[in-house]
Amino acid sequence: MAQTIDITGARVHNLKRVDVQVPIGKMVAMAGVSGSGKSSLALGVLYAEGSRRYLEGLSTYTRRRIAQSGEAKLDAIEHVPPALALHQRPSVPGIRSTFGTMSELLNSLRLMTSRLGNYTCPNGHMLDPTPNVALERPIICPVCGAEVQALGAEDLAFNSGGACPTCSGTGIVRTVDDSTLIADPNLTIEQGAVAPWRSLMWSVMVDVCREMGVRTDVPYKDLTDREKEIVLHGPVEKRHIMYHLKKQNRAGEMDFTYFSAARTVLNALDKAKDAKGLKRVEPFIKESPCPDCHGTRLNERARMLPVHGKTLPEQCAMQLDELAQWVQTVPSAMPADMREMAQAIVGEFTRTARRLLELGLGYLTLDRAGSTLSTGERQRIQLARAVRSELTGAMYVLDEPSIGLHPANVDGLLGVMRDLKAQGNTVIVVDHDTRVLHATDWIIEMGPGAGAHGGTVIAQGTVGDVERSPHSLIAPFLASEHSQIVRPQTPADAVFSEGAIEIKTAPLHTVHALDARVPKRRLTVVTGVSGSGKTTLVLESLVPALTAKITDERMPEHVHALDAPGIERVTMIDATPIGANVRSTVATYSGVLDDLRRLFARTEAAKARGLKAGAFSYNTGSLCCPTCDGTGQITLDVQFLPDVDIDCPDCHGTRYSDEAGEITWEPKGGHAPVSLPDLLAMTVDEAREVFAGTSQRRLRAKLDTLHELGIGYMTLGESTPALSGGEAQRLKLASEMGRAQEGTLFVFDEPTIGLHPLDVRTLIGVFQKLIDQGASVLVIEHDLDMIANADWIIDMGPGGGQNGGEIVATGTPAQVAENPLSLTGRYLKPCVE
Repeated sequence: MAQTIDITGARVHNLKRVDVQVPIGKMVAMAGVSGSGKSSLALGVLYAEGSRRYLEGLSTYTRRRIAQSGEAKLDAIEHVPPALALHQRPSVPGIRSTFGTMSELLNSLRLMTSRLGNYTCPNGHMLDPTPNVALERPIICPVCGAEVQALGAEDLAFNSGGACPTCSGTGIVRTVDDSTLIADPNLTIEQGAVAPWRSLMWSVMVDVCREMGVRTDVPYKDLTDREKEIVLHGPVEKRHIMYHLKKQNRAGEMDFTYFSAARTVLNALDKAKDAKGLKRVEPFIKESPCPDCHGTRLNERARMLPVHGKTLPEQCAMQLDELAQWVQTVPSAMPADMREMAQAIVGEFTRTARRLLELGLGYLTLDRAGSTLSTGERQRIQLARAVRSELTGAMYVLDEPSIGLHPANVDGLLGVMRDLKAQGNTVIVVDHDTRVLHATDWIIEMGPGAGAHGGTVIAQGTVGDVERSPHSLIAPFLASEHSQIVRPQTPADAVFSEGAIEIKTAPLHTVHALDARVPKRRLTVVTGVSGSGKTTLVLESLVPALTAKITDERMPEHVHALDAPGIERVTMIDATPIGANVRSTVATYSGVLDDLRRLFARTEAAKARGLKAGAFSYNTGSLCCPTCDGTGQITLDVQFLPDVDIDCPDCHGTRYSDEAGEITWEPKGGHAPVSLPDLLAMTVDEAREVFAGTSQRRLRAKLDTLHELGIGYMTLGESTPALSGGEAQRLKLASEMGRAQEGTLFVFDEPTIGLHPLDVRTLIGVFQKLIDQGASVLVIEHDLDMIANADWIIDMGPGGGQNGGEIVATGTPAQVAENPLSLTGRYLKPCVE
């Protein structure tokens, strides 16, 4: 049997004809700086070929219904096992998904409740559990002889027969928020006082309202109660009106149906078919728990059936760690003839729950909406499902599995990875966490740089081999030879010398009442295990409260007090991908293309052709390639095979017609003339060299900023949807750099996701520049390098869910490291000594 996967000539993305052997049946890490090619090798080569070759064994009929990976660009690959990938960002679940459905634990609970429940006969007698349910025999009440209809597991599913009829199994109802319907009571209806009529309906509704007997030329606040009721909730009636359309300069008369402000919103909600439609309606809608099922999603019969004293909604409301303990007590509470069945069901539940508990998810409840789970939580649920399948001979590709993990939870992750290996699988892990790298059998390090400067194997071997390699960039971090403090830290007695933001909140979710202080013009890091309350404190309390204060709107009800003198702007920057539009590129997002279009419009060649700046847009300009419509690629439909995206055969991926290549600009310093397509094919750093010493100060400043953010290796024409989370985050920051930031609070949610330790240092340097420009920086983070460089730490805990929700420690890194109550401090201590 082959011992290695043999790859020859891999050239996916920036890989430079890579030849490498990957051990089979081992834990193999892919390391390297952001953009070095590690994900290209792991996902673009190993996973793409492993999944494609497996799917080729299926019938054509089946393959047409499965999303397939395209064939990887390489010369050869041999001995590749069937592959499964756990991506860095699992898709956000829909409204019907919960932690229970995603983990499949709810299946076991539904089966347990159906088979082991205490049914009640029509005359109110509660019955003992009976094998008749599983045998599909009638259940007869021993007291009155009445027959009871048992519930199957599907009858307890809120996505099926058990759904609440009022909310259709979603647990929520959408109603109109009357407080949002009037934009400004000082305005008249003719001036736009009724917000939905202005944004969701024709202005002609004002004329219909007048025919309903409402004065439309007096301020809304001066209308009678009857008039206000007609405006907000009046009946749906037809009225004959005279209308005048100013824009079209025409008038007429017609019969028109009157829709009140509230009815206008409901009509728009009914017609909303996509996210864009819903977004228009959202400002006027409030969501609240369903009044019938109280958020449980189930109909009355499904939510009333108890097993061992707890109904299904009560089971789902328990934290997983508590639920797992309770489930163990169920078999002993059953009649003797039911215990074997009970133990089988409980055993299935326990096998799944154990993995989730090991991965630090014990604080979650099964009724937690899937859309509220973090990226890291969703990925760990994926990982637990993968291990439970107990496959042998497969290859698992894990993309950043340590995302969102507190150092205390990494051991659980490593245990799951070892189990996958013990089951006879190959585990490929792309990660930067040195504890994860230390646990692997083999490391393949890509580099040395990013983009065009990467794409080669610079070191490989065991952890010891890589630590001794003179070419390795990760080696000093594996050997703990680097100092983790890379910025000047503020003395403890001077942390609050520039002032503070103070917030006091009431209890929310599982978080207790909080009283927190965030120093201004400092780097503050909020830490704690998953579920400890970091998101609630920062993203659900501080950020919306500050935003409301700045915009003079109503603060969240649970925020009791906020004092933020001098804070005039809140900017939230996360690592989510920049859209899904292939037309968005580094040049367009950073504003560089706007400057380049104006520059080329001033050339003599452009003037001679009568071309303005707009003509140089590859999206709408006359110079865009007519074949691919400015996208740079075309998609070939090859029926039962996956669609193939190829470079446009006419523009060869440049997005422009041949005419654009004929219009050149001649830089100073001996550089050859360049066209706009030439520049978009360059990296940021190459473009900086072209414009060095020229009069294009604004353009040079933007390119310099991108370089300082550590993304100078990216090409200007690179599509933004293809960027990693770290790259996307730094590109978003580009527009903020280089200007005064006095009065600005920057908020970052796990900004080190996907970043190599060297990239983390670059990011810390960026934060320091923002602070030097007058900003305050607040970060939610698990990365110890980032935490060690903070001026102030707010540590949440001590555990997750019901076991957390408190501020357990505050102070400088050195102070928190010495605090015995801080779990974070225990792992931080070696970093600050």
